[in-house]
Amino acid sequence: MFTGIITGVGRIAAVHALGSSSTHGKRLTISCPADYLEDVGLGDSIALNGACMTVTTLDTANGQYTVDISAESLDKTAGLDQLGPINLEKALRANDRLGGHLVSGHVDGIGTVSHFGQVGESWDLRILAPKELGKFLAYKGSIVINGVSLTVNRVADLADGCEVSINLIPHTVENTALSALVAGSRVNLEIDLIARYVERMLTAPVQTASSTPAPV
Repeated sequence: MFTGIITGVGRIAAVHALGSSSTHGKRLTISCPADYLEDVGLGDSIALNGACMTVTTLDTANGQYTVDISAESLDKTAGLDQLGPINLEKALRANDRLGGHLVSGHVDGIGTVSHFGQVGESWDLRILAPKELGKFLAYKGSIVINGVSLTVNRVADLADGCEVSINLIPHTVENTALSALVAGSRVNLEIDLIARYVERMLTAPVQTASSTPAPV
């Protein structure tokens, strides 16, 4: 589990194919801030732009580690096969503060930045989410964008999807890789965990008890 509070901004330093066909995944080399990997071990989980990945090799001396991403994961996420800055979050410990909200590290869909501009000291970020995710997005609700836990300020249901507006304070822009976004950028989205269960409870078929007596 994660919280959506970014603990470091790293960089995808290298991308290597694990095979020659489209069914093969990629191996990523991630460069991290100084001392970021001091408490990380092989097999640990670190979210990359909101996608939970497993540390497969570790080079603490050079501040780098690798992850292997399957073709399926690459197909369901955005920006994990390209060189550039990336948001990092280590998995939540049981005694950690829950500064954001409960995040699973499983990407539910890919959104597109429709607007990103400064308003006063803050920034207005608008994301067009897939239409099927619209029912999970609510005013003042939570959403994860590229691994960052954010609060929705406005929701607009459009013909081609659901647009959410988010206010980013300067601290968030300065301390995450969201600063690299531009109109047209594709981003990883994760809906609120509670909303997912509420939707299931409301739509699941009602199970009725059988009228046939159980055998004794």
